[in-house]
Amino acid sequence: MSKILLFLGSALIFASCNQKHSNPSVKEAILAGNEYQLVWQDEFNYQGLPDSAKWKYDTEGNEAGWGNNEGQFYTEANIKNASVSNGILKITAIKENFGGKAYTSARLVSNADWKYGKIEINPKLPKGRGTWAPNRMMPGNWSFNDGKWPDVGEIDFMEHVGHDPGVVHTSAHSRDYQWQKGTQKTAVIKVPSATEAFNTYVLEWTPDVLKAFVNDSLFFEYRNEGLGETKWPYDKPFYLILNVAVGGEWGNVKGIDDEAFPQTMEIDYVRVYQKNNNEN
Repeated sequence: MSKILLFLGSALIFASCNQKHSNPSVKEAILAGNEYQLVWQDEFNYQGLPDSAKWKYDTEGNEAGWGNNEGQFYTEANIKNASVSNGILKITAIKENFGGKAYTSARLVSNADWKYGKIEINPKLPKGRGTWAPNRMMPGNWSFNDGKWPDVGEIDFMEHVGHDPGVVHTSAHSRDYQWQKGTQKTAVIKVPSATEAFNTYVLEWTPDVLKAFVNDSLFFEYRNEGLGETKWPYDKPFYLILNVAVGGEWGNVKGIDDEAFPQTMEIDYVRVYQKNNNEN
């Protein structure tokens, strides 16, 4: 009996020490009921720079301000701007002159892309006025210098600007539905704890619909109208982008509070699920 009690006590202690991450086995069991399986993940259970087998750095739009008059220079493999410790990825925007810009930050892109599935991210967002923190997806093999935006399609399944704290946006952009025309497919939800705690943001993407959830609450749904690629360019693989921008057309609407920097987006995990019969 004493050995059994000792074993149970040790198990409880182990469980209590592993509460930072939500239990992936429970999540997988739930998703398995819908025929989803985990196909890609980063739990950030290591130290140093982001895992180069999973992430690369996107810097090519720096000189052009990324088409949005953004104020940051995205660095490459600079641990001040992108680092992993204590199970958390940290992307940090810093007030410093570098590369002709007044700020530095990091823009990570996944080394993999996917066609359809569920993408789940658990971040705590920056709150400084002037920050612009999106989790977005762009078509595989597309790069900034290729142009053709927004015709190629873009899925912004979580965006947050520091001058409007706790307000989270999801948008889908295409040739016909885009913010420059004010026609983008979009929705907004209030997440009061967005900058103070980790919240789970999920994109569910099928040939028929895009859905976005925060902590299991559905707040965005865009159904394929069957009217062609100018409205639905989402039947191809997309990769994931994680970054913290400074300023830009949206982030700079109410100016930039230089005293608020540095500002960090912390990410607990990234997980991608697909169905067994998923097209790739």
